[in-house]
Amino acid sequence: MFLALKEFAHSKMRFFMITIIFVLTAWLVFILSGLGNGLSTLAASTFQNMDADYVIFEQGSQSSMSKSLLSNQLAVKAEQLPNVTATSPMGISMTTARKGESNRNEDKVDIAIIGINPGSFLEPRFVAGHGLSPDKPDGVIVNETLQDKGFQLGDTFQLDGSMESLTIVGFVENQTYNHVASVFTSLSEWRKIAFAAPGSDKGIPDPVNAIMLQGKDIRPSDIDANLPGTDTVTRGAATQGLPGYKEENGSIIMMLAFLLTISAFVLGVFFYVITMQKTHQFGIMKAIGATNGFLGRVILSQVFVLSLSSIVVGILLTYGTAAVMPKEMPFKLSVDLVIVYSVILLVIALLSSLISVRRITKIDPLQALGRVE
Repeated sequence: MFLALKEFAHSKMRFFMITIIFVLTAWLVFILSGLGNGLSTLAASTFQNMDADYVIFEQGSQSSMSKSLLSNQLAVKAEQLPNVTATSPMGISMTTARKGESNRNEDKVDIAIIGINPGSFLEPRFVAGHGLSPDKPDGVIVNETLQDKGFQLGDTFQLDGSMESLTIVGFVENQTYNHVASVFTSLSEWRKIAFAAPGSDKGIPDPVNAIMLQGKDIRPSDIDANLPGTDTVTRGAATQGLPGYKEENGSIIMMLAFLLTISAFVLGVFFYVITMQKTHQFGIMKAIGATNGFLGRVILSQVFVLSLSSIVVGILLTYGTAAVMPKEMPFKLSVDLVIVYSVILLVIALLSSLISVRRITKIDPLQALGRVE
């Protein structure tokens, strides 16, 4: 470590340029991961946060809420199956809320109507107001982001293209679906909205999109065998079936993978070139007794110190950037993500330096000394 620090002090500009490149790389990695996590949260936080373990869909629906239609009666049958502790039906429809009587486009907000049974395990905890009540079917609890759109507790709004009016009785947090705010209402009210057109329920009694299950060690095949015409999947698989969820995550992950791969090559080349420039010095050190292990530790300690400091600066820049980002931008960088990508970047830097370490082991002291002019 002593030699590593001495070389930093001696070749300030050289290592400063490498540090700048690493800082920019780390900064970009954290920004992309935060945006990717923000987009996935915006697309699926309602599913991610719900207290359910498995989901029953209509057979052939590909775990998609919009393609599935089941009878509410299946929830009663499912609750009697082995390892199932509780069931709760759910329905989702995309629509537009209008503030007051206004028909202006700027006063319309896209929302997701989530139909649930009041008081069930699917009802999120409210942060203002109160929860759903069977005695007030038109009362809804909405994601707090609608407050930024001008909606307040007690406001009544209409749905575009519908005669239904809903009253906000409570606010919840971190509840979005398909990139819009979730609005939770009773299933009876949801059916009025979702199946307003005659025949749209396909004649299914008390239709719902899916049935959520609670329970451990549930075997989806047993559920499907006892409930013909159904597909049972885990909550994670149901999240993957949300519109555009896999595609968005796949794009972000691919960009991060390319960025990390390019970073490994760039850092590897930098340290290899620096090692080649110091062949004579390493040859002298090996001639006076320095071992390959000692010289390898010098290189690794240089890379470790440089990488760690660059990652820390990249994290600080990322949080600084997040502080000035527009509130509407879906950016969410959790501590877990910071730790994971910090470790990945550190490991990549150390692995890329192994090429330089291998080069050191190949240096012949006599040949290195003979190159002096």
